[in-house]
Amino acid sequence: MKRYLGIDLHTNSFTCCYLHTDGHETIRTWPLQGGGLEQFIQGVHAGDEVALEATGNAAYFCKTVEPFVARVVVIAPWQFEVIRRSVKKTDKHDARAIALFLSKDMLPEARIKSEAHVQLASLITTRDQLVKLRVSLLGKVHGMFVRHGLKIKREVLTSQAGFTREVAGHAWNPLEGVELAVIDDQMQSLHRNIKRLEKEIAAFAKTLPGYDNLISIKGIGPLSVAVMLTHIGAIEDFKNTGKLAAYFGIVPRVSQSNETSNSGHITKRGNKLARTTLVQCTLIAIRYSPYLRGFYESLKTRRGTGKAIIATARKLLNTIFHTLKNNWVFEDFPNFKLLACNQS
Repeated sequence: MKRYLGIDLHTNSFTCCYLHTDGHETIRTWPLQGGGLEQFIQGVHAGDEVALEATGNAAYFCKTVEPFVARVVVIAPWQFEVIRRSVKKTDKHDARAIALFLSKDMLPEARIKSEAHVQLASLITTRDQLVKLRVSLLGKVHGMFVRHGLKIKREVLTSQAGFTREVAGHAWNPLEGVELAVIDDQMQSLHRNIKRLEKEIAAFAKTLPGYDNLISIKGIGPLSVAVMLTHIGAIEDFKNTGKLAAYFGIVPRVSQSNETSNSGHITKRGNKLARTTLVQCTLIAIRYSPYLRGFYESLKTRRGTGKAIIATARKLLNTIFHTLKNNWVFEDFPNFKLLACNQS
């Protein structure tokens, strides 16, 4: 008899609801370590279907269980709010709800990316956090200058030479001197480690399928390629450009009821860093591509800068989609000329 297994997964344990096709159910909690997962696997059947929410250790659970069952579904929690909005929030109730919706085939699936994409995404996230910390420290130092009535450009402090020159040009009290010395030490460490991460990210990204395709697009550099590839994953997961745009969160919100339909601002769903990277690449690409620049300038006059850049980013994303889908490599992107081996 076929079974549907709903899993409520935690870092140290998981609760499983075994739902049979005749409606009979059994609920049991297992420890995740100490042989608990292995014991759970011994009790599964080859025809079982398993479902669990996307969590930090969901990939590990799926990788371990997948060879022993018919199907493993990882739920996209932002699209499945039955659990979050439940007034009875217990592990058993959550596992039962997952098993029930799995039996009806009504669970929204999350995308599972390759191990290479996951590793690179982790490096990119760490770099982004270090960059934000560096910006925060620069803001702190800039605020110290402002507090003393000194006006300097924040950009001057970004280089080591500029930081040292500006700090040495003012008399600070002893406590401020200690604070600035500590910040200076941290800034040097951040500069060094960010460069190290960028070097590793660029080198690893070159080994991924699609790197040569995206790097041939004028405006997309090595780090941006890495961000794009890790966010997109397998391009085959997207049926069309609209699906990819929705995944990046650059499609408008739509509210429709009866004969009333309204479109609002973009959804901004998905990875913020990927969306920001796409916009930054677009701002560079319009300098080189007459087509993108013409589209941007035309729309800017009618709709304003903000809407124009988002619409142009959507155009660039369309190009990225077709570039990856068709394995294009550009010889001359501004004139949309492909390498001879890509021309049909």
